Parts: sequence; C-alpha cells; structure tokens
Amino acid sequence: MIDTPSLVDQYCHGVLKTELGLGTFEAQLARTAGPPAAGTTLFDTQTGFAVRRWCPPLLGLEPHCPPARYLARRRELGVLEADRRLLRGSGITTYLVDSGLPDDLTGPAEMAAAGAAVAHEIVRLEQLAEQVADTSGTVESFLANLAEAVHGAASHAVAFGSVAGLRHGLALAPEPPGPGEVRGAAGRWLAARPVGGELSDPVLLRHLLWIALASGRPLQLHAGLGEPGPRTGRADPALLTDLVRATAGLGTDLVLLHGYPYHRHAAHLAGAYAHVYADAGAALVRTGARAAGVLGEILELSPFGKVLFSSGGRGLPELHVVGARLFREALGRVLGTWVADGAWSLSDARRVAGMIAAGNARRVYGLG
Repeated sequence: MIDTPSLVDQYCHGVLKTELGLGTFEAQLARTAGPPAAGTTLFDTQTGFAVRRWCPPLLGLEPHCPPARYLARRRELGVLEADRRLLRGSGITTYLVDSGLPDDLTGPAEMAAAGAAVAHEIVRLEQLAEQVADTSGTVESFLANLAEAVHGAASHAVAFGSVAGLRHGLALAPEPPGPGEVRGAAGRWLAARPVGGELSDPVLLRHLLWIALASGRPLQLHAGLGEPGPRTGRADPALLTDLVRATAGLGTDLVLLHGYPYHRHAAHLAGAYAHVYADAGAALVRTGARAAGVLGEILELSPFGKVLFSSGGRGLPELHVVGARLFREALGRVLGTWVADGAWSLSDARRVAGMIAAGNARRVYGLG
C-alpha cells in the first residue's frame, strides 16, 4: 500500500461561514458564469460526483447519497460542525491559504482551528496593491507604500500569489518596467480607479511581480483556466517561458498553479528550470474519476521533486476533501500500477509519494 499520512495543501482558500442552500452550494461547486441550464444540475459533473463519493461518510451518510439528502444533513449539523468534520476528515495537516478573496471566507487561523491543522498565509499581490491604493493620495506615496507593503508581507507570508495571468494574460514582457513607465501607469490607474477598483494594468502587474521576486519568497502564478467572464486572460503556462528564463538565478521559486488543461506545459517548465514547480491540484478536482490519467501525464514530464499537492479548495470544505481524496487515489493508482508492473520498487513509490504529498512543499516554502 502507498500511504500519504501527511498532506501539505500548498494552495487553497478558506471556506464560507454561512449556511448554504442548493443554489449557493452548486455555484460554489463549479464556479460557472451562471446557474445550471434548466433541467440540469452542477452535481452532474466530475467534481459533483466526487463530492457525493467522498463527503457523505464524513457526515454520517452513505456514499453517493442524493444531493438533497446530503445538503439536509449539512443543515442538521450546522455550518461549523460540518466544516469541522469535513476538514478534519480530509487528512490535510497543513494549509497554505491564499487570503486574497472576499471577507466571507475563513482565514488561516480559522482554517487551522476547524481542521485541527497548521495554516500559513499566502498574500495575493493584486489585492495588496488595491489596499495600498485605497489609502495613498499620490503616485509617489502609492509606489513607496506598495514597496513597503510587499516587504512587510514577506516577513510573515510563506509565499506571494499573483493572478496577473487571469486579469491580463501571461504574455507579459519578461523584464521589470522602468521607473518612468511605472509612474505613468500608476498615475493613469489611480486617476481612473474607483475605490476598490481592481488592478489589471499590465505595467503595474509586472512591477508587482518583480517587487515580489526580489523578496525571495516563492511566487505562485495562476495559469490554466481562470474564472469565467470577460476579464479572463489567456494563461497557458507556455506563455511564461520568457519570464521563467529571466528569473532563473534570482533565488526565487515559481510555482505554476491551475495548469489544467495545459498541465503538460507546466510540467515541462518544471522539468526544464530548477526554480519552477508544478501544482497538481485543481487538475485532479476538475477531472474527478479521470484524475489518475492527468496525474500520470504530469509525472511523465516533471521530476518528482518538482510536483506539489494542493486541493485548490475554495468556499466549500467539500472541495478540500475531494482534492485530498482524489489526489491520494490517483497517486496510489499511478504509482501502484508501476510497482505492480515491476517498473518501480515499493520503497521508491512510497518515497516519491511522500515527496509530492508533503515533502516538496515543506522544502519550497521552508516549513521545516
């Protein structure tokens, strides 16, 4: 048997603090651009089937029970007890929580308490810049405060995250913009921006990336399929090649998130560059019963010390559960097949499983 007793979830979000009805639950389950088509349900997806397989037993129900029965049981327990049972049943011992989403999600401390786990914060660069802009009156103060804010965040965060690829696309110029270019972009953005307005200017996005790169903290870059909507940029990891080359030798690791359906590109970059790592999270949750095939494709191209587990969970603790369960199932199936075929020894399979499940993340993020 190939066990992974300790899981480090190297990228996730918090969970909702409120009770959920069917519509809200489905919206969080698939995060589509709108409700399901008339006469259909978003439970009829690979993710929905995975939730029905793995989550009901943690709430005292049989696997594959109907969605209505599952949600009724959830309400019987209450949101706090349901969250506690689900998170503690996931097998995740350490959460790295991206806190750059709305306040209705739990933060790292709450995730740690609910999951009986350890939690650390990932600071999202774009949200940090937006917070600085809300309190800076001039271009000069904005740029000075921004540099100070990133430096301050590096003192407590285990990593930075960027959604530049989803807001603009990853085809960004690979060098830092010049001071005049940055001041001009900041002036235009601040003048046109309403309070709370999002940052999507490509010059300022590049400026943020290079400030973060200088901090030495690992930088998580969102790639692959983003949220549906008009702002989604093309985020094929292959578009990162120039940036990857430009950042080699800086001493800062890049972690490519959400590579699916470009997961082979992300795995290739992880194999080609010493400072690049590939996330094996959302690809498995999205593909459900096909997760072993996708994980096998990642492991065809990436060195095993460069692949990191994550659940990518957000909003629903069920997504943290299925992320962990699908990963364990897929990893056991892939490595177990290689052992059964005589291609690998059992001891090597167990060692590699431990690396991908937790060891690689502990090394990259300095978790000890």
